[in-house]
Amino acid sequence: MTPSSFPIVRLKPKANARAIRHGFPWIYDNELVLDRRAKKIAPGSIACLEDNERSPLGLIAFNAESRIAGRMLERDVTREIDRAWLVEKFARALALRERLYETPFYRLIHAEADGLPGVVVDRFGDVAVIQPNAAWSEVLLDEMVAALVEVTGVTTVLKNGSGRARSLEGLDEDSRVMVGSAPEAPVPVVMNGATYMADLMGGQKTGLFYDQRPNHGFAAGLCAGARVLDVFSHVGGFALAALAGGAASALSVDGSAPALELAEAGAKASGFGDRFETRKGDAFDVLSALAEEGAEFDVVICDPPAFAPSKPALEKGLRAYERVARLAAPLVAEGGYLGLCSCSHAADVAKFRGACVRGIGRAGRQGQLIHTGYAGPDHPLMPQLAESGYLKSLFFRL
Repeated sequence: MTPSSFPIVRLKPKANARAIRHGFPWIYDNELVLDRRAKKIAPGSIACLEDNERSPLGLIAFNAESRIAGRMLERDVTREIDRAWLVEKFARALALRERLYETPFYRLIHAEADGLPGVVVDRFGDVAVIQPNAAWSEVLLDEMVAALVEVTGVTTVLKNGSGRARSLEGLDEDSRVMVGSAPEAPVPVVMNGATYMADLMGGQKTGLFYDQRPNHGFAAGLCAGARVLDVFSHVGGFALAALAGGAASALSVDGSAPALELAEAGAKASGFGDRFETRKGDAFDVLSALAEEGAEFDVVICDPPAFAPSKPALEKGLRAYERVARLAAPLVAEGGYLGLCSCSHAADVAKFRGACVRGIGRAGRQGQLIHTGYAGPDHPLMPQLAESGYLKSLFFRL
């Protein structure tokens, strides 16, 4: 296939073509010449990107209706973006995960960092959950699923169509079974010596958060004999790892009753249901109530949702992270540990750390920062794209 076979989209003269040549994968709508011809290109189409001097830069997934109007797919403009191309991407991603993990439970595709921009695939043994969060992946979804099955041999593929990213691309919230049949019960996933229950059909995102796996493991190493509080616990993330690490007790706090039920099921399956308790409620309210009750813990960990999902939300989000730290710090026993996490793209580690330190200080405590953690290696970082390194976990000794 020749470059002329694709519609052509051109950069404006002042657009940063150098950044794109050096690997930056996104082209924003205000960097492109979006004339009537370009706007007629169907969302999700493959186009050839040229600089303002008409030199080809690569093949992009194009969506004039999105702020990220172009996503770089392939530098070789003579390639065809077809099933064979997709098979190459999946095979390369699988080779990394098989080297990293003994069992097939991991994030298989981490969007841009794995060469499939806007696409997330989490694997749960013979089941894969795909999130096609960019228009091009919705257009090529059937080919993508076929390639996924060919490379991995999974027998079930579920599409999760929820989330903010799809709405930004103008996509619906359609979720369905693509291949095989939906699991009739939560899928058990063993990590860090604990068993987690993943609801692949009705849970958050793809059903389980693999990204925190190394941070769960680090926290578990602090928890031998400890009283542990896990706030924004979801299905028991830090609490179950802490119990596997020898914690004397763990209390999980979350606003979702179904998530806490899955956490309880995981604790029982792991063999430490007798050391595990849950408390349903708004995290901020529960933190305040625990302080009024005089509760004290050796390890407190807070892993909230993204308070700053975008730059306009950054300042409000940082205030929320500061508030979490301010409310959590008083609950930590002298010499105990406080873990604070952020999955916000817009808050880099320096801004997040600053908010946490302010909150600890406002609580009248002082802390030593003993560890900074990030997502596991199945969530590779694309160096040119800071947003792919979204997860931060800070551990303080107070």
